[in-house]
Amino acid sequence: MIVAEPSMLEIKVPARICLYGDHQDYLGLPVIAATIDRFVHIRALPNEKKLFSLKLLDMGEEISLALDDPLIGVVPGDFFRSGLAILKAAGLQFDRGYDLAISGNIPINAGLSSSSALLVAWIRFLVAVQRDLAPYSDFQIGHWAYQAEVVYFDSPGGLMDQYTIAQGGMRYIDTKSGESQRLADPSGRWLVAESGLAKKTLEVLKNARVYAQHALAAVQRADPDFALDQARADAYEKYRDRVPEKYREHWYACIHNYQITLAAKAELERDRPCMEKLGGLMDAHQKILQEQIRNTPLEMAQMMDAARQAGALGAKTIGSGGGGCMLALVGAGDLSRVQKAFLNAGAKDVYEVNITAW
Repeated sequence: MIVAEPSMLEIKVPARICLYGDHQDYLGLPVIAATIDRFVHIRALPNEKKLFSLKLLDMGEEISLALDDPLIGVVPGDFFRSGLAILKAAGLQFDRGYDLAISGNIPINAGLSSSSALLVAWIRFLVAVQRDLAPYSDFQIGHWAYQAEVVYFDSPGGLMDQYTIAQGGMRYIDTKSGESQRLADPSGRWLVAESGLAKKTLEVLKNARVYAQHALAAVQRADPDFALDQARADAYEKYRDRVPEKYREHWYACIHNYQITLAAKAELERDRPCMEKLGGLMDAHQKILQEQIRNTPLEMAQMMDAARQAGALGAKTIGSGGGGCMLALVGAGDLSRVQKAFLNAGAKDVYEVNITAW
């Protein structure tokens, strides 16, 4: 969302959760993700300095970025410069400086995609300050953010975060093309629990991606016509012996997480989705994340077990894993019990979130 006053721009961009399909987007498989009512905010006022002066209020940091910065040797993780480089390469021009105040209530390094939300907000700001504002689509905003965060740095992630955040709502995303289908929000209630454990994003993503890709390559050597997005559940057993033992767990995850995502999509497309079934599919997905991809610390597994025992219909980690946040689907009458169970099991914080476009 962009709010413009005569001299000020205000931009609000949401966090994202992944319901089904974690560790699938870098394989070209679909995901189901959504945006929630936690946000990054940018308030920007023009200046006469020919630079962007950014104050990251929650982190106590300040960054200055000259409009004519050559953008050479951009260090990994400097998304402000990579975003500016991507938009300049696309033909956008910048001839007026701004003072930006940036804040938000998305937990950092916790799996809710705070970095992607910040980048999408930055891209929206850079588009909004164009003198001749072209009608760029949300899809294009997501594409630029993906280029700036992943492609520019040759990082191991996929496009789920940027495309979900830019387009908003609950979406089934084709991660080959970035095209998505808007899904209706089911009637259950959602809790996010912060574990208090810092994520190990790059380490977890790199290992999961490399092992899955090695498994897939072994199968395609044995069967050059094999297409992962056409696979059925029996493909795991059919090709199991073709996959080196080191990669078999990730081969299992490739096949069965995909089937879970398809089953969840079918359920969400029903007029009245069954919350118990959706919760069961979340649990099945988490079991694979925990046992095959191994992205879940024991402490988080115990917190989610406690939530299920207190009445959660399903629970899973959010994002790459190794720490961060968890998501629980809860029936209305069990909300406070599940919140207390998470906290008693060691969670740092627990709060209800709503799926929202903005």
